[in-house]
Amino acid sequence: MTLKRTLHHFPLDPASRQVRLALGEKRLAFTEVQVRYWERPKELTEMNASGLLPVLVEADGDQQLVLCESRAILDHLEEAYPEPALLGRDAGERAEARRLLTWFDRKFDFEAGGYILHEKMEKRLLGMGAPDLANLRQGRDGLRDHMVYIDKLLQEREWLAGRKLSLADFAAAAHLSVIDYCGDMPWTGFPAVKTWYMKLKSRPCFRPLLTDRWPGLAPAKHYDDLDF
Repeated sequence: MTLKRTLHHFPLDPASRQVRLALGEKRLAFTEVQVRYWERPKELTEMNASGLLPVLVEADGDQQLVLCESRAILDHLEEAYPEPALLGRDAGERAEARRLLTWFDRKFDFEAGGYILHEKMEKRLLGMGAPDLANLRQGRDGLRDHMVYIDKLLQEREWLAGRKLSLADFAAAAHLSVIDYCGDMPWTGFPAVKTWYMKLKSRPCFRPLLTDRWPGLAPAKHYDDLDF
């Protein structure tokens, strides 16, 4: 019996994008189901009581494994499909990759990405009116502070966690790519981050993200340009 994977996700959700990148890098085929999560559809809450995305379903005949949210899915993919390894083989780099995964999903989202995406994307999806300029300014200020830190790491390392591409790179790229879609990435002044992002954009696993579009939310003109 052939294993079938179905990923329930929202194209402009950073957590969903992390999983899509990992699946693509590991060359694991999957079917996509795009979910309007803000409407809390019954099908989603039946799979994941929190109503959060992504959800990966692996079905093998009558057996079905439902994996909810990015960290659980990423851990499963590393355990079940260890090649290529996306946490590194060196203990230090694995620890650093895990630290940065948490950094982007908690600290970066809380201080930067969450403000920008709520004001530029979620408000439009929810019909909540115009962006709050004070919140946007706070998010953009936080983003620049994080860009200083990311650029410093990448001046010292080939990839974020060390010598090898890892889930840390996918976490960072997932968050930054959605902000870039919104046209709010301050690439000027951060050459190390821009070079790193260009390398990621050129990978086969990243190409599906560059074709993402959502009605009423047009991307920045340079969004899918590999030589932006």
